Amino acid sequence: MERRTGNDELMHMKKLLSILAAVSVGFSAAAAKDQSAQTNLTTGQIEANYTNAIENRTANILAALDLADSNKTARVHDIIFAQWQALRAWHDENDPKLKAARSNTDAVAQIQASLKQLHNEFITKLSDNLSPSQVETVKDKMTYGVVQVTYNAYLQIVPNLTGSDKAKILELLKDGREEAMDAGSSKEKAAIIKKYKGKINNYLNAHGHNVAQAYKDWGAKQKTKNAAASASNQ
Repeated sequence: MERRTGNDELMHMKKLLSILAAVSVGFSAAAAKDQSAQTNLTTGQIEANYTNAIENRTANILAALDLADSNKTARVHDIIFAQWQALRAWHDENDPKLKAARSNTDAVAQIQASLKQLHNEFITKLSDNLSPSQVETVKDKMTYGVVQVTYNAYLQIVPNLTGSDKAKILELLKDGREEAMDAGSSKEKAAIIKKYKGKINNYLNAHGHNVAQAYKDWGAKQKTKNAAASASNQ
């Protein structure tokens, strides 16, 4: 396997965030209506495109799992495919409620509880058919591998991380992944990842690191390396 440099990791992370900004995860019915109004496609055609999109996403996850049992493959396919549909239905129903109840923390918590239940039921169904490491694969594929990419970037950029620091970074990234799996849009998914990166930065700053300075120092080193590489090629 090709080993990435720190610069490669940061570029990959930027590419990942671009993907998160460009790819619709939930693709709500409201979004379908908006797209129908802005294109020559009918709502039915857009719905068919949506179905194809989640079928392709599901197929990509199954390819990563590479299950030998065809019956298990079919079961896992149906579980994942149904989750995409369930998330879309949940957001269509509840996103307007969340917007209306924004200032009522109790109401928001109550609404969000049903999403947590949907998430937990999904994980339980996966766990009934897959090993823990395979469930991790599904989670990573549903979130574009953001945990490993971001974790590797922190290891490259922030110096002198302790074992406890690394464990905390991974813990928070996985917490973010759990939440991002249920996001109703690409914008929401990217915002969740950004929120958890903020938590990581706060933790590291409180434990003897200066994350902002680490980024500046790392950036300066990359400029020096790039300049040296350019000079050697002349």
